[in-house]
Amino acid sequence: MKVMITGGDGQLGKELSKVFKQDAEVLLLNKESLDITNELAVREVINRFKPHYIMNAAAYTKVDLAENEREQAFSVNALGPYYLAKAASEVGAVLFYISSDYVFDGASSVPYEETDRPNPTSIYGQSKWLGEQLVTMISEKVYIVRTSWLYGGEGNNHFVSKILNQLKLNQELRVVDDQIGSPTYVEDLALTIKSLIGKPYGIYHVTNSGSCSWFEFAQKIAELSGYQSANIQPISSSQLKTLANRPMYSVLSHNALHREGIKMKPWHEALQHYFYRKETFI
Repeated sequence: MKVMITGGDGQLGKELSKVFKQDAEVLLLNKESLDITNELAVREVINRFKPHYIMNAAAYTKVDLAENEREQAFSVNALGPYYLAKAASEVGAVLFYISSDYVFDGASSVPYEETDRPNPTSIYGQSKWLGEQLVTMISEKVYIVRTSWLYGGEGNNHFVSKILNQLKLNQELRVVDDQIGSPTYVEDLALTIKSLIGKPYGIYHVTNSGSCSWFEFAQKIAELSGYQSANIQPISSSQLKTLANRPMYSVLSHNALHREGIKMKPWHEALQHYFYRKETFI
């Protein structure tokens, strides 16, 4: 099995490489190796490597900056995946497109199902929604994997590591308590993506199960890491000035996963596993 992974410098790209290199030939590509917005380069690499599966983990994820960098956001999150889908169809490869809870407006009070119609309210969300439409327009051999609140992996540019760094400095934290979602451990996401191979193509919501607010998430991080949570103060979204709209409620249902017999561990158990791995192997 030959697997090509874009976004090789990112937390998901690196984790996917770890998962697949155990039993597959993996081509891990960062932006310097392959700019997915360059159609000729995309075709050349795919036609040369002839992968069976393409994991598109390359993404523009700067949610607030996207409001002013619209062209770049749409280029990376929609046009690039479109080029990947076209080239994939030429060699018969299957494409995995990693999408986001931001394709929904957050106005719901119950988990979003895979069949619910997206209604993104930010440029980032719109770029992801357009990417979903473009890749499925090109090929039927596509998995759309929507996820949310991703953390873990290498590096320190995710919510858990940022909270930990501030707790270590004994700084007061102000964390929003009215945005509800599902934290997702990158290791669980990568393993579940691999388990989808051979399953029916289509849309899958892949997050750890259960839900919480960012404030509750921060409190659990403090609890599991042994720090006092007294310095974590709840605030409302209106007190947090951001350029882009955030979904107030972005919990994703797992109906498609359940149909295939796949279950996700609860988010708090996944967080415990993250700390166990961090303490044991890092």
